[in-house]
Amino acid sequence: MQIILYPFMIAAGIGFALSVMAHLLALAGIEPPGGSLVWDLHAGIFVVWIPAVIVSMRTTRFSGRKDFWKVALSGCPVWMRRVFYVIFAYAIINFILFAITAANEPRPHGEASASMIRGFSGHWMAFYSAAFAILYSAIHAPYLFQDRKCRNGHVVDPAAHFCPACGEALP
Repeated sequence: MQIILYPFMIAAGIGFALSVMAHLLALAGIEPPGGSLVWDLHAGIFVVWIPAVIVSMRTTRFSGRKDFWKVALSGCPVWMRRVFYVIFAYAIINFILFAITAANEPRPHGEASASMIRGFSGHWMAFYSAAFAILYSAIHAPYLFQDRKCRNGHVVDPAAHFCPACGEALP
């Protein structure tokens, strides 16, 4: 199964790099090369996000909501998880700033403004980085696809320290 995930992970990495470039160009007020082709990044999210959601649903099937990201990214190195959380926080801040500043701008006719691209590219970075990290985790931690059981055979949450059925301590 992991070999199927590699092309999607690579596409997510490329999408992330392109969305960072679009974001930096928008911050500098420079129109991206290719003009309206930058909006293809919007559609590209679905190409990588659908497999990432399917994988995350499978790998986190026994975990609670509060442990979703902990389990989904458990195959990632610590630095990658931290970078993902920083990008996610940045996307929220970027969106708030975009919402505040876009309210004062006239509606663009034709090509989107640098402000509009900046607003969207923050989300692109978050979604592409999430897809990359989820797929990376699934590739490098195949145990996430297996059921975790206590010594008495009860299926337990991958993040659990004790079996909820019998109270057995888990390694």
